[in-house]
This record gives sequence, structure tokens and C-alpha cells, in this order.
Amino acid sequence: MWAANSLRTLRLIAAAAFVPALVVACSFPAHALGERATPVREAIIYLSPDDHSPKLGTADRGRELIILEATPNWLHVEAMLGVAPVQDGQDEDEAVEKTITGWIKEKGVVRVSTPNGDQIIYGEATDSEDQASRRGGRRGAAQDASRLYYRVYDLFPTSRLAPAALYRAADIRWQIDKSEVNSRPSAHAKEAFLRVGMDEQWMKLVIKKYPGTKWADLASFQLIENKLCGDWQGDWKCPDKEAEIYEKYAAEHPQSPTTAEALYDAAWRRAALIEIYKGDGNTKKSDESRSKATALVQKIASQYPQSDYAARAQRLMYLLQQGVPTYGNATE
Repeated sequence: MWAANSLRTLRLIAAAAFVPALVVACSFPAHALGERATPVREAIIYLSPDDHSPKLGTADRGRELIILEATPNWLHVEAMLGVAPVQDGQDEDEAVEKTITGWIKEKGVVRVSTPNGDQIIYGEATDSEDQASRRGGRRGAAQDASRLYYRVYDLFPTSRLAPAALYRAADIRWQIDKSEVNSRPSAHAKEAFLRVGMDEQWMKLVIKKYPGTKWADLASFQLIENKLCGDWQGDWKCPDKEAEIYEKYAAEHPQSPTTAEALYDAAWRRAALIEIYKGDGNTKKSDESRSKATALVQKIASQYPQSDYAARAQRLMYLLQQGVPTYGNATE
């Protein structure tokens, strides 16, 4: 399943500089000035508050809006329509966005002041994520979901939904990146540094904002993927290094929802090393790998008995006990 903060100060200053000239000609609620919002449906941006005026663009679901002026049924907004790539050394919060200033219909716009606004946006994000998972679902729904989840965190930072929303925004971006990365020839390079990895900034933002939480644990687990070999090519160094990474993760994140998975990933690699070392004629290392794999699956079965990985660990244990190869083309 398809499971950045704005430059708020600069925009509010820009909005404040623009509004005085409008105040003379227009009357609108004082609380609307500079209020941030987002559309939960596509919003056409018009030159003026009129259906027949020229269209300037479209603000997709989850785009950031800053309200400059409000009239009956219409909002004069600054719409952020895309983030420029973050440069080396630049914080995510400093990303510069392309903007359009124009008028949109008020319907379907959730403001910071909207009652239950965080839940409304989160609900739309969940629906968009569901659309993305369906065959024939709405085009761009995954990107919509990621923006909407992020907007929950961005507009409602104290919401109980904010940590989960930020992680889900990061996860969707990660999965989109992963699909793209895996389609490149470099995806099969043995060493991780020889291939292009997934963009880590969003996962790192989760860890930075919510340290010590399950969301930070999940983000840390995802980051491991960028350290994995693309193709082992029968080299023992790859699975050995990867097993160590997963074991280290499990030791440092004992309460993570993915600890059992990490232990299984390590055990599977230790089991694979049995045949790899055996193929190299290194019986001693092969036996050591069998012992390590056995210890790991026993740990999973005893410490995480309710996890799906407990059953997978029992299967792996059975294969180890039967001497059935778990890697390569070895058959009996």
C-alpha cells in the first residue's frame, strides 16, 4: 500500500505587506489574514472571484494555502504548488516552493481554525491512500495522500495524529522512490554505494521530530534498505554485513513494531550464509552461521510468539534442522 514546513514567517510578512491595500477596498474576517489551509479536493485557482475569470492553475489535495483575503464563498490565497529540490546542507524546512496567488472557492478548504481539521485531512489522506492501492484508482492519489498526511503534521503539529501522519507521508514517498530506484540498472549493483538509494530526508525528519517513538523506530528500519546490497553475487560479505545491521537494529530498538522482522531478516541471511560458506569450502564458517541462525529464530519464537514472524521463524528452524538449503540452487 502506498502507505515541508513552509517558510511561514516570510509568507506572513509577504501577506501582511500585500493586505493593507486590500483592506481599503474589501472587508473580510480579521482571523483569515495569513491563516494557513489546504484543499481536500482539487481547487481551481482563478484570477478573480468569478467562475468565468481566467484560470491560473490548480491546487491539488494537500497543497499548502495561505489565506490573504476572504469574501463570501471565495478565498484569495497564495498557493504553494511544488517544492524545489532540497540542496545539500539545506534543511527540509527551508525548501523553496513555487507559488500562485489567486482566488479559489471556499468549499473543500480546511483551515487551521476548522473544527476537527486534523481528522478531516487525515481522513482524506487515508481515502487517497486507498485509491492509490486500487487498480484503476485516481491518478496521483499516492502523491495526494503523502501531501495530505504531511499537512496534518504541518498545520496541526499538536494533534495526536501528527506523528503517524508524518511517518505515513514519509513512507509513501519512500515507496514511490523505491519503485523508481528498483527500475534502474544500478539497483542490481552489489555494493549499496554503487546504486542510487531512496531519499532519506523525510524518514530522518520523522526521527528528528519524534525520537524514541514507534514512528522513529519504523523510520529507522526503513533506512536500512539503503544499506543493503543490490545483488549478493554469491559473496558472503553482503549477507554477513546485512545480518549485522539487522541485529544491531533489533538491539537498539527492542520495542519497535519491526524488531521481530529485523531479527528474522538477520536469521534468513545467517541461514543463507550456510550454503555460501559451504560453497567456498569454509565448513567452520558454515557451521557458525547455522548456530547463529538457529539462535536468532529461537529468540523470535520465544520473545515474539504472537508475531507472524514467529511462524516464519519456526519454518526456518525446520529447514535448518532438516538441512534444507535456504539459498542458491542447491537441491537434494
